[in-house]
Amino acid sequence: MSKTRLPLLVVDGYNVLRATPRYAALMDDASSTHVSAGGSGRASGGGIIAGDPFERAREALAADVAAFAQGSYEATIVYDGANNLSPDRPETQVAGVRIVFSPQGESADSVIERSCAQARRSGRDIALVTSDNTIRSTTTLGPYAASVTKISSALLVHEMEATDREVARELGERTHARMTVEDRLSPETLAKLNAILGR
Repeated sequence: MSKTRLPLLVVDGYNVLRATPRYAALMDDASSTHVSAGGSGRASGGGIIAGDPFERAREALAADVAAFAQGSYEATIVYDGANNLSPDRPETQVAGVRIVFSPQGESADSVIERSCAQARRSGRDIALVTSDNTIRSTTTLGPYAASVTKISSALLVHEMEATDREVARELGERTHARMTVEDRLSPETLAKLNAILGR
């Protein structure tokens, strides 16, 4: 019996990072680095280049996408690596999310369009997260257009912020939960325990 594959979630990485203030505080001053603005932050040995201005923001986005996709999508984040100084940008997995940098000289748009076309040909549904109108229109051309759901970058970030608020609310409720064994006993049981203990 073959297992049905989850729909593919394709995220235009830098488009989302720049779409709202959520990730701005995580981006470092690019003027003090030697990595291009679309850089992958990977050194030729696979390590992170010191001073990569986008590394922390990309890590946060990967965590957000993993939470958003959990159980509903197979997720891929595509970043533009066309102007990277380092040609070595291995594909990685972070929290179950596939991280892809476009090859040197190729835009993330091309990689996204190709990924969507391959998924459509194989009969998979696709959710595309980008606010780039060119990508949104070119990935929904042809006979499989109905299989592509378009999600704006701002909407994804809104969903993540709503999730953050819900988690914070639940954590706040847990903080006020009864924590001692005595607090968890019924009044009758507590009275019996107090009588046994002579209180």
